[in-house]
Amino acid sequence: MVKYINTIADLEAATYGTFGGTNDILKSGGSLLGLHTAHDTNATNAFVGTAASNLSNLYNVIYGQKVWSMLNQEINPLSILPKRPYSSSGWRVMIDRPAGGSSAAFAIGTTDITATPTADMSAPSADSIGGVSENHALNSVGLSELSPEYATLFMSPKTVAHMFGYSEVAAEMAKIDDGIGDIRNIVREDMGKFHAEVQSKMLVMPLENYDHTSYADIELNYTSLNKIVASSKELEAMVDAGMHGSMASTSSTGGLIDQYSYLYGNNSRDLVGNAFNASFMDSYVNYGDGYAATDVRSLTLTLINTTLQNLRTNGGTPKVILSGYDTIQAIADLLQAQERFMERKEIIPSHQGVRGIKGREVGFRVATYFDIPLIPCKDMPNSGEATTQVSDMLFLDTDHLWLAVMKPTQYFEDGINSGNPFGVGNLGNKAMFRTMGETGCTFFKGQGKLTNLQ
Repeated sequence: MVKYINTIADLEAATYGTFGGTNDILKSGGSLLGLHTAHDTNATNAFVGTAASNLSNLYNVIYGQKVWSMLNQEINPLSILPKRPYSSSGWRVMIDRPAGGSSAAFAIGTTDITATPTADMSAPSADSIGGVSENHALNSVGLSELSPEYATLFMSPKTVAHMFGYSEVAAEMAKIDDGIGDIRNIVREDMGKFHAEVQSKMLVMPLENYDHTSYADIELNYTSLNKIVASSKELEAMVDAGMHGSMASTSSTGGLIDQYSYLYGNNSRDLVGNAFNASFMDSYVNYGDGYAATDVRSLTLTLINTTLQNLRTNGGTPKVILSGYDTIQAIADLLQAQERFMERKEIIPSHQGVRGIKGREVGFRVATYFDIPLIPCKDMPNSGEATTQVSDMLFLDTDHLWLAVMKPTQYFEDGINSGNPFGVGNLGNKAMFRTMGETGCTFFKGQGKLTNLQ
């Protein structure tokens, strides 16, 4: 019985090999031109496509049935994000207090609250923040109407799709020659892992890749965590370091191109005349003094602790730390030098992100830092201009960060095996896996990034 993937749970289960007790449910196909039989000596009917020579290895008489993968196709960034139904395209956020500013600490100054509060109420006098006399008159000095400031953000769903095809003859010959069996299942399984891997890659796409000339369609992908966890000051430092020549606009204002600064319908991260303007959408980004090659810093426990301290001061509570294997090993070396050692925790990805498991092992074991899981990611980039860098670190508060799922991963297939060759236009079959969703965030200051490390 063919098991179809209809939910995020099915996607995760298939990836981790627990779907129906096996890993034979396949989620996607890559952009192959098709699988055809190698037994036809006519060049026009033989294998076609750029991978033809490799695919021919599926048809032989001397090799065993099992196909072994030589590739790491982990999907850790995709697995750790909480999955929520795409129930709304927009949301509202409070960006400023009625008085006392928008920073983590309540700002106190010398301004008295008057009957007509103004913008300078960002730092009111210590004796004018709400204490009033008995039977105080309304709408008078010390008791007038105040209001928080709100902003609206919105997202648009992204579609991720991969398609593959195979001929009727290819499917039948694969059953005969070496007992490889159902070629459709084999290819679907490998391409299914690819489909998930691609989505995971999107989530850690380097910020430098948001280029309007080199990558014109990059915004069709899920919005990268590296774009969400960013700041206008960080973007300014990238421009100053010349990390990407097209980051800065050619306009007279000297701002950034929208691919870098525009997020969820808001462009407050933009530079105005190459000047830094703080934004409520700024995450905490620790990159040092700049992104030039000479600005790279050695990774230290102090840098990590400072990042955690600032995030907690901002109101965030990091649930996971996402980084590369090299950085996690560097942290382990630092701890060992102090005769301290990483603890390990059994975790399992769920719809709510990552949670710990007590009892028998059903997830996977990861190192922890102050009880925060260190999730390894093979695709984690390293930002900066130095050649000795290790991977960046993302400190994620997944209570305010999620993947909004409009359409969970679904499998579609048509063709001669389905009794409808007219649907694909040839004596073969086509299949496709599709997922629709987008990453969302409701609290940027609670997200952090530690970068420019060696």
